Amino acid sequence: MLNFILKRIGYGFLVLLGVITLVFFLFNVLPGDPAQMMLGQRADKESVEIIKRDLGLDKPLITQYGYYLNDLSPISFHKKNNNSGLYLDSTKYSYVTLIGGKENVLVLKQPYLRRSYQSKRQVTDILAEAFPNTIILAVVSMGFAMVIGVILGSLSAIWNGSWFDKANLLITVIGMSLPSFFAAIVFAWLFAFVLSDYTHLSMFGSLYSVDDMGNGEYISLKNIILPAFTLGIRPLAVVSELTKAAMLEVLSQDYIRTARAKGLSYIQVIRRHALKNSMNSVVTAVSGWFASLLAGAVFVEYIFDWKGVGVVIVDGLEKYDFPVVMGALLIICVLLVLVNIIVDILYGVLDPRVRIDK
Repeated sequence: MLNFILKRIGYGFLVLLGVITLVFFLFNVLPGDPAQMMLGQRADKESVEIIKRDLGLDKPLITQYGYYLNDLSPISFHKKNNNSGLYLDSTKYSYVTLIGGKENVLVLKQPYLRRSYQSKRQVTDILAEAFPNTIILAVVSMGFAMVIGVILGSLSAIWNGSWFDKANLLITVIGMSLPSFFAAIVFAWLFAFVLSDYTHLSMFGSLYSVDDMGNGEYISLKNIILPAFTLGIRPLAVVSELTKAAMLEVLSQDYIRTARAKGLSYIQVIRRHALKNSMNSVVTAVSGWFASLLAGAVFVEYIFDWKGVGVVIVDGLEKYDFPVVMGALLIICVLLVLVNIIVDILYGVLDPRVRIDK
């Protein structure tokens, strides 16, 4: 089992390294001078050169890549000489010294995602403000999809072949084929514009709104309804179909007929046996979809102006603020890799056949 876990972690690390490499070289071949962006168009040439040296942009691209990996690594090598690109700057790194020397030092630190070209703030601080809103949106969306999807799937299995089952099938087909960005535009227009007098929903807004009376911020839960509904449509469709398929298979088992023969009502059989035993495939789907929601929330957040990582990424792209965009993409990738590793390990625990090397 330990060998299986280490292999999955190793595969995840290789995937993460590949993404880091791709993202770094992609953004470093795009047009634009980061030093010029930080200082503005009127900056003199000498100041631009100083910023380039400070950022290590005067070095060859492969050297810059090495510096970037060193910044991202939690265990990194640095020099005490402030003229070096590997200088251990206490304003950049929060670290604990592992091995120290006169000139070189090995430290344990928080990964450093660089600074924003526009605001000069550390990317870590910017993303720390945005990601909680994205996670809240993803959790609410997944909760909505899970609850409604299980209910619809269970009823479709119980009334298999009925008008309700056919209507639910139509809903799930539409839900799975509807892109999130298109659904966001349609739902925003329909529920927050055409039907706004009835729904009282706003087309734009975040979790925290500002009181017009000057009493500060307050939590506005209604602002999460439309983005969560939009983001949850596709996983809801998947959960509904998986629940129906699993429930039909469970209802055909011998122990269900035995439970009915013992005098249990149909509702008791569904609640105590069928529903519980049909949740394995649903839980698996939820674990994968949750990570995908974090990545797919980008378009939905931007359309509804939900102050999450999606707005940060789009704003960063518009302003050529590459460190912010790169940092956000890397954190999303880390979350995806971690979820996949956890799911693989759970598969290995539940089914020993998965751990057998082929």
